[in-house]
Formats: sequence, C-alpha cells, structure tokens
Amino acid sequence: MKILALDSTAVTAAVALCDGEKLVASYTLNNMNTHSETLLPMIESTLKLSGWTTGDVELFACSAGPGSFTGVRIGAATIKGLAFAKDVPCIGVSTLEALAYNLKFCDGIVCPLMNARRGQVYNALFEGGKRLCEDRAISAEELAKSLENETKNIWFCGDGVDLIKPFVDGKNNAKFASETLLYPSGYSVAMVALKAYENGTSTTAEELAPTYLRMPQAERERIEREKTK
Repeated sequence: MKILALDSTAVTAAVALCDGEKLVASYTLNNMNTHSETLLPMIESTLKLSGWTTGDVELFACSAGPGSFTGVRIGAATIKGLAFAKDVPCIGVSTLEALAYNLKFCDGIVCPLMNARRGQVYNALFEGGKRLCEDRAISAEELAKSLENETKNIWFCGDGVDLIKPFVDGKNNAKFASETLLYPSGYSVAMVALKAYENGTSTTAEELAPTYLRMPQAERERIEREKTK
C-alpha cells in the first residue's frame, strides 16, 4: 500500500512516502517556517523526486492533533484536499502516538511531550507500542509527580522535553531522545496510520477532523471577555 503521510502539528514540518513499511522518501524541515508556505512544496518535491504522483497514493495520513491549532488545521486540510480529489481513504493519527513510535525500540515507558503553552504539555504514555493513557493536557510538574515512583526507564521525546527536564533531569531512569528522534516523523505517522488501516480504521476526506484538547486562544479570550461584561 502506497502511503503519503505528513505532520505539521508543531515546529517541524515532515512528509514521508511509504510503500507498506518501506520508507521511499522523507522530507523534514525544522526551521520555524510557516507550514502553510512550506508543506505543499515539500509534498510536491518529494513526489517528484520519488517518481510518484498523488494518483499513485492509496492512503493519505496526517497527525490530526494535539498540537498547534494552526498547524493541526493546515495538516488536516491538506490531507483532506488531497484525499477528496482522489476519493482515497485517509487517516488522522494522534501526534503523540506518532512521536512514541519514534522510540518503539526503547525499553520502558515512552513519554511524548508537546509544548501546549500556558504552562502545560500535551502528553500520553506508551509501553511496548501499547497506549497507557489517553492524550491529555497536563502541567509538566504534575506529570513529573505522577511518574516519580516509576522504576522503569522513562523515555522523553517531543518539543516539550525542555519543560519537564527541570523536574526529572538527574534521575537515573529519565532518558531523553536524540535530536533525530525528538520531533514528529512523517514515517512514524505513516506506520501508525498503516496499523490503524490494517485494523479496519479509515475515514473519508469529509470525516477527517482535527483533534484539539483545548479551545483555541481566540475562543478562550472571547469567553473571558464575556465573563467581564
């Protein structure tokens, strides 16, 4: 099965083409550029250099959240547009689950973290490829406290790592992903999506929707203004 997968939920933008579990091409940018400007050119370049067209793709996949509200929307909208035009199934996967896939070979608990602002991180826990809790927004300090009695290795990855380091650095079981495994990977998105598809999960372009764990800032500010009236 030929898969086009992408992630634009955080600071990086990543695109991958896979033929089943085989990685055909991968393109990642971590230069803080606006994803709305870079994502489509990245897709076009990757397809062209691989000799593929969108007509060859049998499954479109993206990280559907959590993450940056704008980034999540851009990724989902891009995949929806590509899948709708070709009437091909698409899958939105958890950004945190895709991050955890980066460290699937690690022993112990994998703890992906994304900076959620307002003193919080988006987080979930995984072990041996199995989810231990649902995606959530939690303070880094609260998360560290919930893990302080854990004796297994705890592997941290994601752009929220710096937020939890002050609470766990120096503890023998706290491990940190290398730079190449720290950020979302298009290949990881593709593999999580492929597993979901093989288990009977897929959506149409119309059904694909971003996943937000919190309201956008503009909505929160509107509610606060209404409270003061």
